[in-house]
Amino acid sequence: MPTRSSFLLSISRKSSTKPAAARSLSATTSIRIQAPALRPHLPTSTRTIRPQITTNTYRNMSNWPKVTAENPLGLDDASLFIQKGIIGGQFAETSSGKTFEVFNPATGKVIGTCPEMNVQDTRRAIETAEEAFKTFRTTSPAQRSAWLSEFSKLYQAALKDIARLIVWENGKSWTDAVAEATYAGTYISWYAGEALRTTGETIPCSVPGTRNFAIKQPIGVVALLCPWNFPAAMIARKLGPALAVGCTSVVKTPSETPFTTLAIVELAKRAGIPNGVINVITTEANLQDVGKELCTNPIVHKVSFTGSTRIGKLIASQCSSTLKKMSLELGGNAPLIVFEDADIPTAVAGTIASKFRGSGQTCVCANRIYVHEDIYDDFAAKLAEKVGEFKVGPGFDEGVTHGPLIHSRQADKVDEHVQDAVSKGAKILVGGKRGNRTEYIPTVLTGLTDECLIATEETFGPVAALFKFSSEDEVIARANASEVGLAGYFFSRDSDRIWRVAEALETGMVGANTGMISQAVVPFGGIKESGYGKEGGRQGTDEYTITKLVAVGTSLHNLPK
Repeated sequence: MPTRSSFLLSISRKSSTKPAAARSLSATTSIRIQAPALRPHLPTSTRTIRPQITTNTYRNMSNWPKVTAENPLGLDDASLFIQKGIIGGQFAETSSGKTFEVFNPATGKVIGTCPEMNVQDTRRAIETAEEAFKTFRTTSPAQRSAWLSEFSKLYQAALKDIARLIVWENGKSWTDAVAEATYAGTYISWYAGEALRTTGETIPCSVPGTRNFAIKQPIGVVALLCPWNFPAAMIARKLGPALAVGCTSVVKTPSETPFTTLAIVELAKRAGIPNGVINVITTEANLQDVGKELCTNPIVHKVSFTGSTRIGKLIASQCSSTLKKMSLELGGNAPLIVFEDADIPTAVAGTIASKFRGSGQTCVCANRIYVHEDIYDDFAAKLAEKVGEFKVGPGFDEGVTHGPLIHSRQADKVDEHVQDAVSKGAKILVGGKRGNRTEYIPTVLTGLTDECLIATEETFGPVAALFKFSSEDEVIARANASEVGLAGYFFSRDSDRIWRVAEALETGMVGANTGMISQAVVPFGGIKESGYGKEGGRQGTDEYTITKLVAVGTSLHNLPK
């Protein structure tokens, strides 16, 4: 699986001390922007890097934002385009003055820069979070719920701007970006309620006159390491429960998609979240050093990471020196099974929802699709027909259903998997080739065998690989023959089989007759080498708390004779 969080990504782009020159967009009007709560007092020329695009870059403009020289991303609230780190409620630079560039995957053009923050900046953020924790931990659940409710309100008002930022830096289609932005918002509203529902318990005691209480307390300073594939949803899923229970945080943004995270943290600030409670570190070249500091610094008591299994193992080893609590959501390679008694239209729709969302760049997307031999050809034809209707292109373009992949190296890996399968006898029903730049045309392959790379490696791209099976026992064994176990899916109209297969699949989550399993109200997480810990649901707050026993005795003279 590719490294979805850019946590220890090998760096191919060099840092620079100056922002790249960018061509201004043609504009007929000039907009004066009111400074936001965190906006540093800097001239516009040093604060904003305009995207390197022109009006000739695009034709179909129904979803394209109205860009101007002073509002280069066309946001309704231009002050949400933030190109700084955040420490102690203030925008932060780095002492070196270096920056790194952020690119639009569809065009390859620069849309902005962020400071190349380092270990010293990270330590300052950690110490700031520690100081803020002294008071934030004592705030009432009602107060934290009120802050999160206001945060949710402001987020909903800015939802389209969040979606625009996702398209600009991640490359998703407008439809996908709006869906993610909406989904992210459900975590903020859910944890506004969970702030009031995090409770302990009273436990009977066998010792006369003694009362036992198990209370929940915030664990302390937490490090939130976020991936690029869901730049809004993942920070919301981690930050929501941390705020709900009273933790302070240091957020490490992905270098590919920092602007979405920064905008969301700005909204939290405007909602009244105190200074120092949320701190944001941006970096590209210093990823390894910054990551190590977050994992080894004894002030940090919890690390939440979403990314590859390889990097997750490294993080776990670094956290072991201080025995930090961890949440790891790692590699997928999810199986999807279509049984002979499945409703084929439902199975096709569910497969598309699971496989092709985000152009296949999701940790829970189906990677190995097993179809019963009796319906194999029918299912493959119907799936290929639907996939052939997809439109690939820049995310804002009219009618685009799927955007580009995040990196050219990601497109290289997808193509490698397709060519490997073809060399081993697979047939291409649709797609099977690259598009412009990092685009890969959504693909359906048939005739795959367990010797293909796709059978053992997560593709992380828009390729539906169809394997044939003949019996339930056989397909369960093949589905479970993986070192990872994040999500699994199957389609059947047999109620007995639904329970039997759901319990047999070795995954942390199962979708039966659905390709969509992620919700704010349910626990999200895997087993085996897909990691441990849960995000979402009531279990999400448990990951950010400690359970403390308080045993209260009675004076001896008050004990019964």
